Amino acid sequence: MKISVVVHTFNSGKILRECLESVKNFDEIVLCDMYSEDDTLSIAKEYNCKIIMHERCGFVEPARNFAIQATENEWVFIVDSDEAAPEELKDYLYAITDSSNPADAYLVPRRNFFMNRFMHSAYPDYQFRFFNKKDLDWPSYVHAKPQIKGRVEKIPTKKKYSLIHFDENRISSLLSKYNIYTDKEILRREKEKNDFLALIFNPAFVFFKFYIFEK
Repeated sequence: MKISVVVHTFNSGKILRECLESVKNFDEIVLCDMYSEDDTLSIAKEYNCKIIMHERCGFVEPARNFAIQATENEWVFIVDSDEAAPEELKDYLYAITDSSNPADAYLVPRRNFFMNRFMHSAYPDYQFRFFNKKDLDWPSYVHAKPQIKGRVEKIPTKKKYSLIHFDENRISSLLSKYNIYTDKEILRREKEKNDFLALIFNPAFVFFKFYIFEK
């Protein structure tokens, strides 16, 4: 069966070509842009992307359903503009669609890099990226998990089947991104209640897990 790739962009020209090069052999690329001001759209046209526009909102989730519904095929693979998909992963996804009893959605492992180093402590960092779009809804708040009716499975934790998340080489860029996400997270979590002990022990646990236990 055919697969559509969805890519969301905003001023992604510096990194977009590597992303699109990695997915150019899929059946369709739908690129949802938030009115970029660089060469993002001209690069997208080189790869014959189906370009659609969405209002600029600071994060990608509000545009997810919009872009997914613009695809021609039932099976959809989401790839961020700062990611690349290995050829082996593409072959694995097509094998899924040709199987007799595929799941309705799949979590895809991802390899993250920071300052030119592979962050093995975060691996496999499973992301909800491959699914049959029928009966799927993607909430519009930041870091939202999609709602889907049906069976969800994980793709094997192997490097050849893992998305590659490009290097983030500047701490300032990472902090800027965190500031945007945390502002949006406030809206989602404003009704949550956490006690003083959680404030003390949760960060300590996360630090121990990633920095000490997972080195």
